[in-house]
Amino acid sequence: MTVGYKTFDEDERQVLEHIMNLRRDVRGNRFVDKPLEQETLERILRAGLMAPSVGFSQPWRFVTISEHKTKQAVANIFKQENDKAAPLFKDEQQQQYQQLKLEGITESSVNVAVFYEHKEDAVLGQTSMSKTGEYSVVCAIQNMWLMARALNVGLGWVSILDAPEVETLLGAHTRQSLVAYLCIGYVDTFYDRPELETLGWDSQKAFQDVVFNESLNTNQ
Repeated sequence: MTVGYKTFDEDERQVLEHIMNLRRDVRGNRFVDKPLEQETLERILRAGLMAPSVGFSQPWRFVTISEHKTKQAVANIFKQENDKAAPLFKDEQQQQYQQLKLEGITESSVNVAVFYEHKEDAVLGQTSMSKTGEYSVVCAIQNMWLMARALNVGLGWVSILDAPEVETLLGAHTRQSLVAYLCIGYVDTFYDRPELETLGWDSQKAFQDVVFNESLNTNQ
């Protein structure tokens, strides 16, 4: 038997599927005033380190943020971008957008800024598709999201930000770019379904609408 080889049984597969199914993007109106233990945060971060990466490049860099002053500075950047975004939606969606709580920057116990650090030299597997380095970082984020949910900890991804402003605020150098800004902490509840689905923002796409055989051209 190969060293390190392990098979999983159906009970374990169902647990994994259950965690994936109940993972949620948590907003600021759900976080509670309870500190996140350092060992719990480290466990979530270590889950990110287990992610696959193109050419084993491990291009992720994480900045943990607990100081209110820094959180507030990021929250101010969010507000500026959020105000710009609202007019882009029309009619009922614009009204609904303005009512949504889309971040939990100051409410969550800890923020984590996730960066992609690109190398100056060629990276195995990244010579044709340069974006795969950033995709590797996204794999790390998904690992963190699943581990957080397994630990009954909420995690929300804030994407309405001016990335260069956040990069400057957090001292990133020219080869480091922001991929995600995460809010992490304990919550009062997890929704049974994604919040935006329950609010009618959009509906869950059917399997047959997103899975194709051989070609995306269904007319063939």
